[in-house]
Parts: sequence; structure tokens; C-alpha cells
Amino acid sequence: MRAHYLQHVPFEGLGSIEPWLDANGYEITVTRLFEAGEFPDLSAIDLLVVLGGPMSVNDEMRFDWLAREKRFVRNAVASGKPVLGICLGAQLIASALGSQVYPNGVKEIGWFPVCGVASSAHSTFGFPRSMKVFHWHGETFDLPPGAVHIARSEVCENQAFQIGNSVVGLQFHLETTPASVLDIVSNCRDELTSARYIQTEAEILSAKAETYRSINQMMSEVLSSLHQNQGTALESARK
Repeated sequence: MRAHYLQHVPFEGLGSIEPWLDANGYEITVTRLFEAGEFPDLSAIDLLVVLGGPMSVNDEMRFDWLAREKRFVRNAVASGKPVLGICLGAQLIASALGSQVYPNGVKEIGWFPVCGVASSAHSTFGFPRSMKVFHWHGETFDLPPGAVHIARSEVCENQAFQIGNSVVGLQFHLETTPASVLDIVSNCRDELTSARYIQTEAEILSAKAETYRSINQMMSEVLSSLHQNQGTALESARK
């Protein structure tokens, strides 16, 4: 099996996703868009992960690869491949499927809770009633057509969605590790202004080991769900 990921900046990588992929037998390949990387043949990959980044999905004039990336993501979703979008990645899925992405009322940066949506009975993955996760975003999105709303926060309604059994979009970061938090803080600390939903650098870096274990375990559950559904799809295709 082959997992491919789309990386937008050097300091936002796979985090805890990488050891999960290794443990579950995936070959890992990457398109580094900041190096003008090429997109793979969709038929050659089994799972697509679209990572975060500080740019907006609406910045096509600044980043000419965004339009091509949206086409690739749209085709991946249409093909039935398992697709996971994280932060910018979730926004890219929404935009690729025709939904609007726009500034949220406030920026959300740091460790804040998200809440599972009780109406998500039609999804195959559910979040707990409340869970502290890592955020770094200033934009939000309308839910894509056919999406099931699965998480919200106090200041951002659309925090997570699922489309069918194969697509999950997360506005927040479950893959975060102590090393990846340090990377994003080091590269984006100019965004740490004084605001209610923007924590200080010290607050962000003081997260306990148990907090990381909790979000990484939830990331594993999301990946396991997509992996199992991918396996079911492959079995159906062989029949």
C-alpha cells in the first residue's frame, strides 16, 4: 500500500501520522509543493493526506500550484480514494468541491477544545463531547456538498466533516507532536498577538505529554477508520 501526502511548507509535516503509516505497512511518498513537486498518478496511491500551511486556498495568484492541487484533490475524492485533510488540507477539500473558504470571526491558535456534533449519526467516525486539540487557523469554510458535520468549537462552527466513508476534513491538528509544535511556533510566532483565542508561545509549548498522547491516539483512530474503509473498497473492487 502507498500513502501519499501533499506538503505546503517545510515546517508542517506528518507528525504522528508517519509512525502510524509505517506500522501499518504503507510506503510513504510526498509532493512538496514549495519545491514545485509533481502530483502522482492517482491509480498508484491508496491514501492521500493533505497537510496544513499558512497560505489561503484563495491565494491562487500567489501560488500557481493551488489550482492544480485543487483539481488533484477533487479527482482523488471522486475516485473514492481515502482522503484526509488537515487545517489547510480540510479547506482545500472544501474549496475543491465548490464550497467557500473565508476568514473566521477570530483566529484560533493554541490548545482549545472541540466538541463532537451529536447530529453526526450518519458518519462512520465520531469525536467525544469535548476534547482539547491544537489549532492554528484564521479561516474557516462552508461544509462541502454531502458532508456530515462532526465537530465544532466555541468560535468556529465547522471544525470537522466527513464525506461518505472515505473523506475526513479536520480544521485542527491531531498529528501534532512536541517537535512539530516547536517547528510551527518557530516559523509563525509573528501571529501570536494578544487575543482571547490566541495563546502565548509559553502556553502553547507547555502542553503536557498526556495531551499529545490523547490527540495522537485520536489521529490513529481517524486513520484506522480510513484504512479499514480503503480495505473494504479494495475487496469490493476484486469481486
